[in-house]
Amino acid sequence: MTAERALRTAASHELLDAVRRVLVEQYGAESVDLLMADYGLTVLQPVSVLPNTEEPVSVNNSVAGRAFGAQEPVVESASGGRVRVHLPVSVRGDRQGVLSVTLAHRGGVRELLGELSDIAEVLGHELLVAERDTDIYVQARRKDRLTLAAEMQWQLLPGRSCSRREYELAGQLEPAYAIFGDNFDWSATADRLTLYVTNGMGEGIEASLLTNLAINALRNARRAGLAIDDQAALADQAVYAHYRGRGYLSVLMFDFDLAAGRAEVVDAGSPQMLRLRGGTVEHVTFEAQLPLGMFEETDYVAQEFQVEPGDRLVFVSDGVYAVADPKGEAYGDVALARAIQATRLLPAADVPRAILRELTGHRGRCAPDDDALVVCLDWHGT
Repeated sequence: MTAERALRTAASHELLDAVRRVLVEQYGAESVDLLMADYGLTVLQPVSVLPNTEEPVSVNNSVAGRAFGAQEPVVESASGGRVRVHLPVSVRGDRQGVLSVTLAHRGGVRELLGELSDIAEVLGHELLVAERDTDIYVQARRKDRLTLAAEMQWQLLPGRSCSRREYELAGQLEPAYAIFGDNFDWSATADRLTLYVTNGMGEGIEASLLTNLAINALRNARRAGLAIDDQAALADQAVYAHYRGRGYLSVLMFDFDLAAGRAEVVDAGSPQMLRLRGGTVEHVTFEAQLPLGMFEETDYVAQEFQVEPGDRLVFVSDGVYAVADPKGEAYGDVALARAIQATRLLPAADVPRAILRELTGHRGRCAPDDDALVVCLDWHGT
């Protein structure tokens, strides 16, 4: 309660100082550090005074990274009988970073993990609110400079992961610091989940502007209470009115009934979906319709799709399935199915990053020619 009160009354840029004071006074902490996950989910960047000169910590090869990946507190022995506790900082499944606390004595630390985890959770909620008023935490996420197009795309996202009793959902974009057109969006109510997976057209700032227009048009229609086919029609009109067919957007749209597992689907373009069910991966196709904004006043028709508890749905843009190796061979469904099988034991939040690492190996070079998107949905049902 003391920590929550301190965080809620602190200035937006002083959240780390506020939680540090509480942990020093109430728990005898000797040091407190906040590490934010970078856009590529490869390192944890310390929050510090600009310019950020402290060394980042690897997500894959560090104790703090283990706490981030497992989403569980990890206790590490330190010198002089001290102990270092690494606590995941997350909000409803959206992984933000790690709070690392050094305590003077090992005795009784296990009994404190519940309270310390609660403090880290409260900190996560306050960080989301604080980002409206300060750039400190957003800047801490950057190990490299973002392009302007990437800045616009990351600001457009709802988050990178979320979880509820009925589902777990996560997405990742690459190249993280130079993405331009691909995007995903989701929104949930008590009984429904809406998901858009977008394959952008073009490059650079023009691709980002096109995606921003389309996503905001879809959100506008969704928030007006329109059905998913009408959402597509309204966004189609908005994009066509501005670009007159010179620019258009491919999007795969889902509206899930959480209780029944039924979904209404509009397939307006090229994003693809693969389903892992009962150990078997299959490519699921829908009735193809025109991309948003290609022609004036296109009519869209929703079709039905049934999802079952235990299903894993993986959505990819053409920057994944069409990527060629040095010999010119496309990644394709076979390699993608193999990657989905190889990651079947990972939680949904880790799957997009794992598949994109596999894609880098296939490509044979770090820098991609096209941006790539992977979204993973694990369906638990009710």
